[in-house]
Amino acid sequence: MPATVYFATNRVISGPATDYRNYSSKIVSPTNPAAITYGTAFVDDANLTADTVGAITSIRDISQGRFSDAAIGDLSNPGRNLLIFIHGFDNSFENAITRAAFNQQWFYQSRLPAANTSIVAFSWPSLGKLLSLPVPWDDYFHDQTVAGQSGSHLMSFFANLEPCMRSARAGGHRTFLLAHSMGNLALQAGVESWFLHGNGPAPLFDEAFLAAADERYDSFSFPVPGRLSDLNQLAQRISIYYSTADAVLHLSMALNLGAKRLGQEGPHDRYDTKLFPAARYRMVDCSSFDDFDRDFASSHQYYRRSPRARADIAGAM
Repeated sequence: MPATVYFATNRVISGPATDYRNYSSKIVSPTNPAAITYGTAFVDDANLTADTVGAITSIRDISQGRFSDAAIGDLSNPGRNLLIFIHGFDNSFENAITRAAFNQQWFYQSRLPAANTSIVAFSWPSLGKLLSLPVPWDDYFHDQTVAGQSGSHLMSFFANLEPCMRSARAGGHRTFLLAHSMGNLALQAGVESWFLHGNGPAPLFDEAFLAAADERYDSFSFPVPGRLSDLNQLAQRISIYYSTADAVLHLSMALNLGAKRLGQEGPHDRYDTKLFPAARYRMVDCSSFDDFDRDFASSHQYYRRSPRARADIAGAM
């Protein structure tokens, strides 16, 4: 079934924006929100069993600095819930869009009405090179740098989406955020930027799903508005998926000089119910999820490779 993916990206585009191959791994000016490209991509054959999930068949409705009027109309009155997706390390623009389509298609096929969503992807300029052993350190640190530099762009993206989400919510629909891997580092930069620029609390998301987060495990413990400490001012509930079997995050911890990652054992002080009340935070330990072929790379992709993990996300919706 073809999928429609609305998107925004802070990648520099080196040719016609209708060709996905022109979306580079360079970042646009952090001080110019108008440089962010918005558009609509169509993805065919989002195969739920394959690691390569679908192909971009066309890109339309290109606009700079904001969604096109057509996209705004669709997202403001979607007829179903909205899912915003932020990809992780090692994703090209094509990877980001096709994996967003994969998520949308699987949630639709779960047969749970609340998991039938329209999908919006934010693609930051990861290099998108093959993740393998030995991991290319320079590529990892490139991605880590541009993810952190994407904070103001994510803030602008959220601000552009906010009226659409408000309208969708007024129509009885819910809004979700799904961030994977290093996408959580980009997310923390966006949340921090949101409040540092004078924006106040806003009900952007009914639930934020943080999967295999390649972000500091003490991110929620920073003085507000540091890192993810104020995410609870933008999301009604936060679900944190972690796994001690995530081989990629073990290596990431080593690359980050021993700094434990949020996606390994959950957040620092996760058992403190004052800091993480059960009504606002879900902690989901995926360490024992073995219902997929698990190797070095796939151990980090359980949020989409494990039927059990996908079912938990869909059920939480």
